[in-house]
Amino acid sequence: MASHHVITVQPQFSTAPPVGQWQTGLMDCCSDCGICLCGTFCFYCLSCQVAGDMDECCLCGSSVAMRTLYRTKYNIPGSIMDDYMAAACLPHCSLCQLKRDINRRKELGIFW
Repeated sequence: MASHHVITVQPQFSTAPPVGQWQTGLMDCCSDCGICLCGTFCFYCLSCQVAGDMDECCLCGSSVAMRTLYRTKYNIPGSIMDDYMAAACLPHCSLCQLKRDINRRKELGIFW
């Protein structure tokens, strides 16, 4: 007698990237002194670089929205409140972390 196999579960393919993390910490300024100096002395230039890397308006580089967009794009855990607190309380550190992360992802070939 032939046996019948009943498939009850279909294989699933996820299009969401795996949970990510920041490539450097918020206060890791010494990991790239060039970015730190640029963020300190030419904040708006660095902001425009970040916005350009992400194909966004130059005025948006240091915004909470930009940080949230980036975090969401790379599936980095956090919340809008975390992004707001980082951008409001430590704007230079927040922007520098974003630029360091972009650069590291470019080096690893995982920046899209």
